[in-house]
Amino acid sequence: MTHIVFDFDGTLSLVRAGWAEIMLEMFLELLPRRAGESEEELRPRLLEDLLRMNGKQTIHQMIQFAAEVAERGGTAQTPEWYLAEFTHRLSHRIAERSAAIASGRQPAEDFIVHGGRALLEDLRASGFKLYLLSGTIERFVRQEAEWLRLTEFFGPRLFGGHEDHTKFSKQRVFAQILREEGISGERLLSFGDGPVEIQNTKELGGLAVAVASDELANGSGRIHPQKRRQLLAAGADAVIADYREPQALLAGLLGTAA
Repeated sequence: MTHIVFDFDGTLSLVRAGWAEIMLEMFLELLPRRAGESEEELRPRLLEDLLRMNGKQTIHQMIQFAAEVAERGGTAQTPEWYLAEFTHRLSHRIAERSAAIASGRQPAEDFIVHGGRALLEDLRASGFKLYLLSGTIERFVRQEAEWLRLTEFFGPRLFGGHEDHTKFSKQRVFAQILREEGISGERLLSFGDGPVEIQNTKELGGLAVAVASDELANGSGRIHPQKRRQLLAAGADAVIADYREPQALLAGLLGTAA
């Protein structure tokens, strides 16, 4: 293993923690109900669906949601409308967290998955080439990585989504990395909390580590059960809750890779 790719939200950054709950509540609010259908029935199914697309740009979740609204006989807004509404709701939480970091009321470390910085420091010291690859729009990824003082680990090797979702996919970026570096997929190790990056890594022959983080209780060591199930189904080689004891984690992973 020589090249290591990290997803951002939920894998390293918790600036957007709780996004899934915000999206779920919006979907529950706007989805037409079928006769006799309860929120208790809908909630787990909608959460499963939206987490399944974690790692893709958010517009894909909105495309699926708009299609379901229409299929249920409702008057669907455009996917772009749903995306704007979700972004508006999430932006309040992001603004509160950025203000807390800027004012010193909360340290940046509170918004990094437990042990993440220590792991990055160990990887950099060991000579690995590190990449940040997110489905979030790239300008937001760069801004939020700056807030957390994480850009120093990646330099120019930071990739994010595009305003035109047809111009971006993680699969394309993985292919670009292999092409530009002249390496095979067997040299890749990836960390991610979405099925997309796990599947992409395994298709290339790399080692994929699922970070099934409990985003709302950072450092708890608890594994998110739905993330775990979906990420194992996507082909993950290992599942972790966070990056506690980074040196032991690395030894185990590189031993597995060998």
